Amino acid sequence: MAEFGYKPELKRTLGNFHTFAAGISYISILTGTFQLFYFGFGFGGPAYWWSWPMVFVGQLMIALSFAELAARYPVAGSVYNWAKRLGNPHIGWLAGWMMLVASIVSISAVALGFQLTLPKISKAFQFIGDGTGKYDVATNAVVLAAVLILFTTLVNAFGVKLMARINTAGVFIELVATVVLIVLFAVHVVRGPEVVLETHGTGSGQSFGYLGAFLTASLASAYVMYGFDTAASLGEESLDPSRNAPRAILRALVASFALGGLILLLALMSVSSLKGEGLKTDGLQYVVLDVLGQTGGKAMLWCVLIAVTVCALAVHTAAIRLAFAMARDNNLPAASLMAKVSPRFQTPVLPAVIVGVLSLGVLVINIRQPQIFSVVTSIGIIMIYLAYLLVTAPMLVARLRGKWQPAGGGRFSLGRWGLPVNILAVLWGTGMIINLAWPRAEVYNAAPPYHWYLRWGAVLFVGAVALGGFAYYWFIQRHRTGVLAEHAAQQEADPDTTRSAPTHVH
Repeated sequence: MAEFGYKPELKRTLGNFHTFAAGISYISILTGTFQLFYFGFGFGGPAYWWSWPMVFVGQLMIALSFAELAARYPVAGSVYNWAKRLGNPHIGWLAGWMMLVASIVSISAVALGFQLTLPKISKAFQFIGDGTGKYDVATNAVVLAAVLILFTTLVNAFGVKLMARINTAGVFIELVATVVLIVLFAVHVVRGPEVVLETHGTGSGQSFGYLGAFLTASLASAYVMYGFDTAASLGEESLDPSRNAPRAILRALVASFALGGLILLLALMSVSSLKGEGLKTDGLQYVVLDVLGQTGGKAMLWCVLIAVTVCALAVHTAAIRLAFAMARDNNLPAASLMAKVSPRFQTPVLPAVIVGVLSLGVLVINIRQPQIFSVVTSIGIIMIYLAYLLVTAPMLVARLRGKWQPAGGGRFSLGRWGLPVNILAVLWGTGMIINLAWPRAEVYNAAPPYHWYLRWGAVLFVGAVALGGFAYYWFIQRHRTGVLAEHAAQQEADPDTTRSAPTHVH
């Protein structure tokens, strides 16, 4: 903390399981697999399953790099502070900005998962129309998501202890439900694992054959396995974070890969027919009701609902820590208010409210957008992968220049594997950003009206956020950057000097 120029303000109450729970609830096996199985299966057939191990290996390279950083710098707003330290304050601000906007978009994307599950449990949850009208599903999704965002805002505003209790309980239920689901699928298998070699002809008509279909379908896996850095972002509220955070990052990713991979494989092996249209529209919700029947299936869908809730809660929590970290460096508007820690709740309350309101704004903009799920989700992920790249690329440069020093004292270090792992992390991140942002009509403009700007929506939106945000920083915010006096390590320092001091320490 002193190395960054900060005094400790957040209360250290989170133990080993709490940090692991934060990481795994952000990744959220049940949320991601249930939310986008229909997309992966629809575009790649059963063979889309191979994108799961592919994405895991790539993300593991990033997670290993992050684990080494978490051992060295377990501070709030992990990605922002790491990019600032490894690169410079400008790169740090851009990484923080991209991650903050992405987190706000991601809260909306996760909250939309309520629509994919609640109306399957009971038609009473379809408040808008009967679900058959052109905008019924999209509008109802916004209503249900707004309720969830209101809940995550209130919980996060009331402090980290309440958030950790709800999150830990939710993660426990999610893990138990995941294991139960795997067992139930396993006892109902009707075909062998060779099902993952079937493509259902999804590559026909594609310019790259099945590779093109597979790369599109892989977005369903890319959406799930990120957010493991949340364990490090809670570093200032964790006990022994330099040892716990690296473990939590890697355990969360590995557990998600193993359990999620089994769910997807056994779902394909146990569903009564691979020809059912429901697989391409309702995804795993359809499989659960098909394999387990109405009673067992609906019980499992309630567990999925809990998973979606704690996932949204974890994403909101990470966004608050990031906003707090940027604000105490005077790097956001109204910084002193944004960085204020409530003496009663021991948490920054204003960022909790602002992040919640902005997430609701993302929903309102998309209220009559039938493609709301894939568009909002894809844009959020691209920005997160970009933020990750703004950490791994400067880290690689620091390694090549011999300036990177991992934590000592037996804490996590990649040793001689650091350079090859870091190179792979950068290559993987770059490749996935191109794949995610590629202007595919089926992802960004699958239904009329057909417009070029909708098809290029991801590139245009992400580009506008990056360029617009950085222009604001360069011409306005950059001149104010410096640790706010009330958050500086030396309270006796002159406030004017402290405020204008650069945040980057060479």
